[in-house]
Amino acid sequence: MKHAGKFAVLAALLGIVAVVLMLFGAKLGLWQPIVGFGLYRNYMNPLGAVVTVIGLLALVVHLARDEKRGAFAAVIGVMVGLACLIPLVAGKLNPPQRAAPIHDISTDTVNPPMFEALDDAREGAANTLEYGGPELAATQMRAYPDIQPLDTDMNSDKAFQRALTIAADMDWEIVATVPERLRFEATTHTPVFHFADDIVIEVTQQDNGSRVDMRSVSRIGRGDKGVNAARIREFQARFME
Repeated sequence: MKHAGKFAVLAALLGIVAVVLMLFGAKLGLWQPIVGFGLYRNYMNPLGAVVTVIGLLALVVHLARDEKRGAFAAVIGVMVGLACLIPLVAGKLNPPQRAAPIHDISTDTVNPPMFEALDDAREGAANTLEYGGPELAATQMRAYPDIQPLDTDMNSDKAFQRALTIAADMDWEIVATVPERLRFEATTHTPVFHFADDIVIEVTQQDNGSRVDMRSVSRIGRGDKGVNAARIREFQARFME
């Protein structure tokens, strides 16, 4: 047991590697995003508990032997294990609000922007790009009443170019651009798990400026935990800066 501290550090390092793979394995091309999410959901808490227990046992051993270096190594293991448990503890202390069980958010729910270049054959997609109709619109209105079209005093051409600039700033991958119709489609990924979402932007000329509509759709999952609505809010906030 004289190497208990080293064993705790090794367990901590393996734990860190495991967490990184869970969160970013899809971005590294190892698997689909849903696989990493499933690993995280099923194994993050057990992993944190195991690393913490190993660290605590090593700490007890080295403190009993008055081995400061070994005790310090054990503390590192405990800290890494506890860090893995932070999401669990935070969720218990401050349960997150449940987002609406929808994954397709549009600023225009009557005539939502339609996808033309992107289709249901896009990689890893389980959700359709067909709009859900009045039921979806009603659910969105209850959950996100602030999601509305963006009215601007810019002319339509200038607003379209501004929208393209914001898309580049937000690291969207432009899939198709139709300048003569003032529309484009794009794909982006969530920073964690690398889930793909698809976006369409349309600009319409108005009497005193233009109107910018946006629709953001997740490729997988019944709900999106509010990600698409948050993306629309961020786009509109950047546009108006």
